[in-house]
Amino acid sequence: MENTHRRNFLKITTAGVVGTSIGVALGETSVNVETEKLRGQETHQGNNQFNLGMASYTFRNFSLDETLTMTHRLGLNRIALKSHHLPLESSVDEIRAAADKVKAANIELYGCGVVYMKNEAEVHRAFDYAEVAGMRIIIGVPEHHLLELVNQKVQEFDIKLAIHNHGPGDERYPSPQSAYDRIKDLDHRMGLCLDIGHTVRIGLDPVEAAEKFFDRLFDVHIKDVSAAAEEGKTVEIGRGIIDIPKFLQALLKINYSGTLAFEFEKDETETLPGVAESVGYIRGVLAVI
Repeated sequence: MENTHRRNFLKITTAGVVGTSIGVALGETSVNVETEKLRGQETHQGNNQFNLGMASYTFRNFSLDETLTMTHRLGLNRIALKSHHLPLESSVDEIRAAADKVKAANIELYGCGVVYMKNEAEVHRAFDYAEVAGMRIIIGVPEHHLLELVNQKVQEFDIKLAIHNHGPGDERYPSPQSAYDRIKDLDHRMGLCLDIGHTVRIGLDPVEAAEKFFDRLFDVHIKDVSAAAEEGKTVEIGRGIIDIPKFLQALLKINYSGTLAFEFEKDETETLPGVAESVGYIRGVLAVI
């Protein structure tokens, strides 16, 4: 009952913010002044110092230009690029050109991922790629036997590595704990990208994970899922089973200073409406907690 009341309250209090965010993203021109102030700015609510961004895998069926346009329309000003939009084998000139394109769109290219590292050459390539692009973090999945090399590269380049958990079926890092256990004694720039959807799908609580591993929490993939089970699917944030307000409150509690990156895996060819609804929901919750 308490959970039902919470959801009803949030539906009422966030309806205006959600509706306006969708309208802005889909091209409507009537935007109230207060909502306009939220767009394209970092989110600062009280002690809230984390920022909203985009994991470009969301727009994996769209070009880099289209992805940047939609990210801008959503009012987000930072992005982590997936190889769909900037291939890992790109030349130095190609990487710099893409980075310049992101900058010209008034969006910060803060990282890349998810980047898989299956051999030493792929580790070296990932860090060279990130350095040329001016990225500060790699969201990655290195094989276990490569972690010492990754640790050396983190120290050499001063670029963070955030290991992404992938939930059920992931033999490398199914849970945040499985990643943390392998990097806790390594350089402090070796950390986690907490995917809250996959965390719930494996039967764990993302709030507990955020609080337990706060010292190595560098990035968050924010999403909602339909079920706390392997068959759970991505849904618009606020329509699923994850207690989003409680998770955001946990981030405030631990003084999380990284990015909340939207990774929307539903509606591959008609992605924008669902992402816009999700962005609006998060902004609405942040406005009332």
